[in-house]
Amino acid sequence: MDAPPLLTRAVDTAMDRSVVLGYTSIGSGVRRRFWPADPEPGSLAGKRVLVTGATSGIGEAMARSFLDLGATVHLLGRNPDKVSDYARELRLEVPNADIVEEVCDISDLDAVRDFATDLAGRVEALHGLVHNAGLMPPERTESAQGHEMSLAAHVLGPHLMTHLLRERLVAGPGSVVWMSSGGMYGSGLATRDDDEIEYRRGEYKGVQAYARTKRMQVVLADAWATELAGTGVLVESMHPGWVRTPGVSESLPTFDKVVSRLLREPEDGADTAVWLVATRPASGGEHFWHDRAQRPTTFGWQREQDPDLRARLLEYVATVTATPRLG
Repeated sequence: MDAPPLLTRAVDTAMDRSVVLGYTSIGSGVRRRFWPADPEPGSLAGKRVLVTGATSGIGEAMARSFLDLGATVHLLGRNPDKVSDYARELRLEVPNADIVEEVCDISDLDAVRDFATDLAGRVEALHGLVHNAGLMPPERTESAQGHEMSLAAHVLGPHLMTHLLRERLVAGPGSVVWMSSGGMYGSGLATRDDDEIEYRRGEYKGVQAYARTKRMQVVLADAWATELAGTGVLVESMHPGWVRTPGVSESLPTFDKVVSRLLREPEDGADTAVWLVATRPASGGEHFWHDRAQRPTTFGWQREQDPDLRARLLEYVATVTATPRLG
């Protein structure tokens, strides 16, 4: 017999606040017993989904799941050989797989403009866009346009791509999902001036830069949700929990070693993004999700996001990407 709704909500909230129980494979293992139903088989037949960072970890698993639901999947990566290799593997594994190979460096704004313009000329509608590409450089490096690399890859490039594909998303209508991280809870925006946004001051810490840009993604997703309200396009952000991926092993080797047995598999980390695109649930608040449920964007002891810092971030993003300001 199913547990009463109040009990399941209490269990779910307790796991979420405990972090370890909620973010590891324990959390999803328990929640599967009461979370919303899976997407219907074939629910994405005839629809197009673009996945960035599709040649590794969560992106690979996500692409496979979208194919299994019948979608035409646009695999996007920056390494053409990796894109081709994974596309070949999927075509062997998935009968009648409809795969489009795409190459673009999301951190390069000029490359994003060229790619998005080309894609818009090839497709009439886009039903899913998942901003999954990510990195965690140990030292401060810059993109082709001179932006801090985490900022460029997680924030500026995805924002510009969303703007340039807006008409195709409205035609879907589509869902846009930003793959954030639970690590964003440990960071504020810290956006009082350009140097701070670009991490030009002080000692560069890759983990902190990563967490900050993941917090920025949550703010951007919320701003885009407001911007596109009434168009049929849904915009959310989410975090996948602690997932066993090459990126975690390389960037956080100690963390990987300590919690290795509890890490989620990539398919588990991809689940909520696939579910959001395939089922398009109602979304409110700040549109932040984990394990098929909306989550708060701050813990109880944290202050709500400073509206001035939020506005400063949105202004900066619009300026450097030459796009209209959101919010």
